[in-house]
Amino acid sequence: MRSHPALSPAHLAGCALVAALACGSGAARAAGSYEFVAAPAVDLNRIYRIDRATGEVTSCQYGLRDDSVGVTLCFAAGEGAGPQAPGEYGLIASRHARESGIYRVNHRTGAMSACYVQIRQELVVCTEQAGPPPAGTASGAGAAATGPAPGRAGPSATPPQGGQASGQGGGQGRP
Repeated sequence: MRSHPALSPAHLAGCALVAALACGSGAARAAGSYEFVAAPAVDLNRIYRIDRATGEVTSCQYGLRDDSVGVTLCFAAGEGAGPQAPGEYGLIASRHARESGIYRVNHRTGAMSACYVQIRQELVVCTEQAGPPPAGTASGAGAAATGPAPGRAGPSATPPQGGQASGQGGGQGRP
């Protein structure tokens, strides 16, 4: 009886190698404590970092400095951006070309919050984590169609990060 060519020793060895590499890269990724995501703004070179287990969010960006190669400016976790309840956290950038903030998501609970760098305080801040309302209650989609809820900002509420017009100053060219 002849063996099937797909089950040859060479083929099996190749499959084993592919499986080992796939598992190895997954293990390496799982071993990483942090995730990094760029801010969606097309004119801002800011990167956000999240601790996958604690949800703590920090950020760094490049800053110009006269007569040098520049400097890496980093922003520590401020209000709401510090460690959260243990979970499986990640970062998601919106596709809004002028948005400098990012979303922190808890993959276990589905809760999310918006995070951004507050230039005046030089800290990363995040809104309180929230999830969808219980079934049968008003949803955020209806509120968006009729305007923001009282006390809530409308779309694209992240403060501007560049230029002096906003009073924020800073942006990329900040020494």
